[in-house]
Amino acid sequence: GILAQKLDDATEKGRQEGRQEGIKIGAEKGKIEVAKNLLKAGVSVDLITESTGLPKAEIVRLKGEVTS
Repeated sequence: GILAQKLDDATEKGRQEGRQEGIKIGAEKGKIEVAKNLLKAGVSVDLITESTGLPKAEIVRLKGEVTS
């Protein structure tokens, strides 16, 4: 009936939002890995910020992780 269809629609919408969030999280993790590798290679924080779109504070924090 109508209720079942609305429930199916809501479930599908939830799945789509979950997939989009998963993709977003995966992309963010990918950027962080790239940033870490660039830091290890000696690339400047400013260039990494510009290249990845990650906040400068995040790059500085990662630099602390990579160099310690």
